[in-house]
Amino acid sequence: MVLKIENLTVKLPKGADREFAIEDVSLHVDKGEIVCVVGESGSGKSVTAFTIMGLIPRKELTPVAGKILLEGEDLLTKDNSEMRKFRGSRIGMIFQEPMTALNPVMKVGRQIEELLTIHTKHNEQERKKIILEAMDAVKLPDPTKIFNTYPHQLSGGQRQRIMIAMALVLEPNLLIADEPTTALDVTTQAEVLTLVKEIQRIKGMGVLFITHDFGVVADIADRVVVMQNGLVVEEGTRDKILHSPEHPYTQMLINSVPSLDPPDRSMENVQDTKVVEMSSVHKTYGSLGIFGKGRTVKAVQDVSLDLHGGELVGIVGESGSGKSTLARCLVRLIDPTEGSITINGKNISTLSRGLLRPHRSEFQIVFQDPYRSLNPRRTIEQSLIEGPMNFGMGRTEAVAKAREVLEIVGISPDAMGRFPHQFSGGQRQRICIARAVVMEPKLIVADEAVSALDVSVQRQVLDLFLDIRQRFGMAMLFITHDLRVAAQVCDRVVVMQHGKVVEQGKTTDVYNNPQHPYTQELLAAAPGRDVKFNQL
Repeated sequence: MVLKIENLTVKLPKGADREFAIEDVSLHVDKGEIVCVVGESGSGKSVTAFTIMGLIPRKELTPVAGKILLEGEDLLTKDNSEMRKFRGSRIGMIFQEPMTALNPVMKVGRQIEELLTIHTKHNEQERKKIILEAMDAVKLPDPTKIFNTYPHQLSGGQRQRIMIAMALVLEPNLLIADEPTTALDVTTQAEVLTLVKEIQRIKGMGVLFITHDFGVVADIADRVVVMQNGLVVEEGTRDKILHSPEHPYTQMLINSVPSLDPPDRSMENVQDTKVVEMSSVHKTYGSLGIFGKGRTVKAVQDVSLDLHGGELVGIVGESGSGKSTLARCLVRLIDPTEGSITINGKNISTLSRGLLRPHRSEFQIVFQDPYRSLNPRRTIEQSLIEGPMNFGMGRTEAVAKAREVLEIVGISPDAMGRFPHQFSGGQRQRICIARAVVMEPKLIVADEAVSALDVSVQRQVLDLFLDIRQRFGMAMLFITHDLRVAAQVCDRVVVMQHGKVVEQGKTTDVYNNPQHPYTQELLAAAPGRDVKFNQL
């Protein structure tokens, strides 16, 4: 047994929403085993991982009971200098966001070398040889070149591979992975998961893998531990948890996972009226170099797309495919380089800012991060009534309208005097949707609007989008990299790669019979592809 946690309890500071971050947690990881810890935000997954690593701020989070045994040694009895010897050499950790975990002003090879300098007596030549071998083991192209690059010069997948190489370079017995694939594209995610499994098998280490994605669980877990509000509520083999869960919370989580099999959707909500007509839209970015020769990036290339009233169209593809650029062109947050964009019969692609303003109420956008989208100094009432009042509605009428729309999105109108930080993430996203709906637009663009939400909250917000679409008959453009989400809510799906549309059609047709090799690759890479989860 590599890791054994016995009755671990970590106390929260006074004034927190509960007394303990985690309470009476017990779990174990055997050599050569992958144990997945799942649960929603606030369940205690990351606190458990950071307590094992000795990285929790002791003034705010205090272990008050229990043991953490790493091959028989209790880590809770070790001081900071002793824990530094354990970190890296005996416990490796892959963090969720490599860009914040890596030093932005130090070359990645030197960052890995720091570990070897601290924990080994190898000379510089030996250290570099070990680092290049580690980079090659995680399948980084041209390790010699990457050794001398900075984090910002690498892709997201390459940065995560650097984190894996750093975690494994000293061949620890325990690897902790804290949501290491959450921010990655589906194909990159599949590559990283395969890599973790392969290295774990070769090295024979134990892996504690923290995730909220049951597709990932289906692909890599040997056993699963389910946490809720700081407690372990269920534990068992992967097949037992996925196919016959016993605890109501586990059942709720699994029932909330969207299926990759799209339902045969009725098109009765779709109207004949075209709300959006995009024709041959291009967006090219250019920059001047030092000597006048610049770099040109074709972010969107020759995209044509129509949306009808009451229709929900999804755009899927990896980072850099042009999804968000196309959305921002559509609502004129950025100007298209070429092509025409007609919304509700008016060509808005060439209108000046002044002439565009009267039409802004007809199209609204819901962003990925609701906390950054809302002004933290404004109450919810102020945020909701600003738009209608800017377009001529009186304050009394605007407040009444805001209260009505808040009820529709499932937020009590009595909460209008509260500020954004007083709501949960899911509630904040509902408020952002309400702010869009209160304008009574013809079109709503949702740009990764559910990607940061827990699976159960995600399901509620998706249900809300479907309800609003049916209630108001507006067109919706839904941008996502989550193929499960697109399968369950979209009438049609558009697949983009390198700024181009490579395939589009009814969701059932594209998913059941993909024609383009890129679409086939995306669908094949979806985690838990062969596991049947309940449909929305």
